[in-house]
Amino acid sequence: MTIKFTEEHEWLKIEGDIATVGITAHAAEQLGDLVFVELPEIGATFEKNDDAATVESVKAASDVFCPLAGEITEVNAAITDNPELVNAEPMAGGWFFKLKLANPADADALMDEAAYKEFIA
Repeated sequence: MTIKFTEEHEWLKIEGDIATVGITAHAAEQLGDLVFVELPEIGATFEKNDDAATVESVKAASDVFCPLAGEITEVNAAITDNPELVNAEPMAGGWFFKLKLANPADADALMDEAAYKEFIA
Protein backbone atom coordinates (compact mmCIF):
# COMPACT_ATOMS: atom_id res chain seq x y z
CA MET A 1 0.00 0.00 0.00
CA THR A 2 1.22 3.48 -0.93
CA ILE A 3 -0.11 6.84 0.26
CA LYS A 4 0.22 9.86 -2.03
CA PHE A 5 -0.95 13.48 -1.86
CA THR A 6 -1.92 16.18 -4.38
CA GLU A 7 -1.43 19.94 -4.36
CA GLU A 8 -5.24 20.17 -4.21
CA HIS A 9 -5.11 18.46 -0.78
CA GLU A 10 -6.45 15.04 -1.74
CA TRP A 11 -4.87 11.85 -0.42
CA LEU A 12 -4.77 8.49 -2.18
CA LYS A 13 -4.26 5.15 -0.48
CA ILE A 14 -3.16 2.94 -3.37
CA GLU A 15 -3.46 -0.86 -3.30
CA GLY A 16 -2.73 -2.44 -6.68
CA ASP A 17 -4.73 -0.46 -9.25
CA ILE A 18 -7.36 0.79 -6.75
CA ALA A 19 -6.96 4.12 -4.97
CA THR A 20 -9.10 5.15 -2.02
CA VAL A 21 -9.41 8.95 -2.23
CA GLY A 22 -10.25 11.59 0.36
CA ILE A 23 -9.27 15.07 1.47
CA THR A 24 -6.43 15.69 3.88
CA ALA A 25 -6.79 16.80 7.49
CA HIS A 26 -5.32 20.15 6.38
CA ALA A 27 -8.12 20.59 3.81
CA ALA A 28 -10.79 19.54 6.31
CA GLU A 29 -9.47 22.09 8.82
CA GLN A 30 -9.42 24.85 6.19
CA LEU A 31 -13.01 24.08 5.14
CA GLY A 32 -14.40 23.92 8.65
CA ASP A 33 -17.39 21.79 9.61
CA LEU A 34 -18.82 20.03 6.58
CA VAL A 35 -22.59 20.10 6.18
CA PHE A 36 -23.02 18.48 2.73
CA VAL A 37 -21.13 16.03 0.51
CA GLU A 38 -22.02 15.08 -3.07
CA LEU A 39 -20.24 12.00 -4.39
CA PRO A 40 -19.72 10.78 -7.97
CA GLU A 41 -21.72 7.94 -9.50
CA ILE A 42 -20.25 4.43 -9.41
CA GLY A 43 -19.02 3.64 -12.92
CA ALA A 44 -18.29 7.29 -13.76
CA THR A 45 -14.91 7.90 -15.38
CA PHE A 46 -12.75 10.95 -14.79
CA GLU A 47 -9.55 12.42 -16.11
CA LYS A 48 -6.92 13.79 -13.74
CA ASN A 49 -8.11 17.01 -12.03
CA ASP A 50 -11.76 16.65 -13.13
CA ASP A 51 -14.31 17.72 -10.50
CA ALA A 52 -15.36 14.42 -8.93
CA ALA A 53 -17.18 15.42 -5.74
CA THR A 54 -18.43 18.52 -3.95
CA VAL A 55 -18.25 19.46 -0.29
CA GLU A 56 -19.99 22.30 1.47
CA SER A 57 -19.02 23.64 4.85
CA VAL A 58 -20.37 26.42 6.99
CA LYS A 59 -17.70 28.59 5.28
CA ALA A 60 -17.75 27.63 1.59
CA ALA A 61 -18.42 25.08 -1.13
CA SER A 62 -15.45 23.35 -2.71
CA ASP A 63 -14.78 20.76 -5.37
CA VAL A 64 -12.90 17.56 -4.71
CA PHE A 65 -10.81 16.75 -7.75
CA CYS A 66 -10.09 13.34 -9.18
CA PRO A 67 -6.35 13.01 -8.49
CA LEU A 68 -5.69 10.60 -11.37
CA ALA A 69 -7.59 9.24 -14.36
CA GLY A 70 -9.83 6.28 -13.64
CA GLU A 71 -13.26 4.82 -12.94
CA ILE A 72 -15.24 5.12 -9.72
CA THR A 73 -15.75 1.64 -8.24
CA GLU A 74 -17.18 2.54 -4.82
CA VAL A 75 -18.38 5.60 -2.91
CA ASN A 76 -18.58 6.21 0.84
CA ALA A 77 -22.31 6.74 1.44
CA ALA A 78 -21.62 7.20 5.16
CA ILE A 79 -20.24 10.70 4.51
CA THR A 80 -23.36 11.84 2.63
CA ASP A 81 -25.45 10.88 5.66
CA ASN A 82 -22.86 12.17 8.13
CA PRO A 83 -20.54 14.79 6.49
CA GLU A 84 -18.79 15.51 9.79
CA LEU A 85 -17.08 12.10 9.44
CA VAL A 86 -14.77 13.86 6.96
CA ASN A 87 -13.74 16.35 9.66
CA ALA A 88 -13.45 13.68 12.36
CA GLU A 89 -11.57 11.03 10.33
CA PRO A 90 -10.31 12.62 7.08
CA MET A 91 -7.88 9.78 6.32
CA ALA A 92 -9.96 6.90 7.69
CA GLY A 93 -13.78 6.74 7.82
CA GLY A 94 -14.09 10.05 5.95
CA TRP A 95 -12.84 8.77 2.56
CA PHE A 96 -14.81 9.82 -0.54
CA PHE A 97 -14.47 7.21 -3.30
CA LYS A 98 -12.46 4.33 -4.67
CA LEU A 99 -10.94 4.76 -8.10
CA LYS A 100 -9.72 2.04 -10.48
CA LEU A 101 -6.65 3.77 -11.87
CA ALA A 102 -6.33 3.97 -15.65
CA ASN A 103 -2.54 4.04 -15.25
CA PRO A 104 -1.29 3.22 -11.73
CA ALA A 105 2.23 4.45 -12.62
CA ASP A 106 0.84 8.02 -12.81
CA ALA A 107 0.75 7.99 -9.00
CA ASP A 108 4.56 8.16 -9.00
CA ALA A 109 4.30 11.88 -9.93
CA LEU A 110 2.29 12.71 -6.77
CA MET A 111 3.79 13.79 -3.43
CA ASP A 112 4.65 11.41 -0.62
CA GLU A 113 3.75 12.35 2.96
CA ALA A 114 7.05 14.15 3.66
CA ALA A 115 6.72 16.28 0.50
CA TYR A 116 3.09 17.09 1.32
CA LYS A 117 3.97 18.18 4.88
CA GLU A 118 6.62 20.48 3.41
CA PHE A 119 4.09 21.77 0.83
CA ILE A 120 1.58 22.85 3.52
CA ALA A 121 4.19 24.15 5.99
